Amino acid sequence: MKPVVAAIVLLGLAGVAAGGCASSSQDAEGDTGDAILARAFEDRAHDLQVEGGGTVVRALADDTEGGRHQRFVVRLDSGQTLLVAHNIDLAPRVEDLREGDAVAFRGVYEWNAEGGTVHWTHRDPDGSHAPGWLRHGGRTYQ
Repeated sequence: MKPVVAAIVLLGLAGVAAGGCASSSQDAEGDTGDAILARAFEDRAHDLQVEGGGTVVRALADDTEGGRHQRFVVRLDSGQTLLVAHNIDLAPRVEDLREGDAVAFRGVYEWNAEGGTVHWTHRDPDGSHAPGWLRHGGRTYQ
């Protein structure tokens, strides 16, 4: 895995915050957010801090085993899909989330065969982990 993939990835989200799905800015090697997430998938990366955005293609039932998580699938502009698992015991639920909505995210990427999962989309109550968030409809959930 390249060192840049293991580093914290910060991507520009101006288009997502404005209601669209931005491709994102580039990292130090010139890769866009979709390219970074594609490489993370290819490398089977885990525990990788990422930031990006996409379109909700499926809202799923909450996961109520252990900590409760709001779950939905986001499609990136590249076509890659990500499962977002947002801890609603530690952060507010994203209200009125619908298929077709733009969502921006910051969290931790974990590889899976379907494209990956993003979790840690909230603040760490212990303060020992980088904070994450979701943005939807002009509001930040963390």
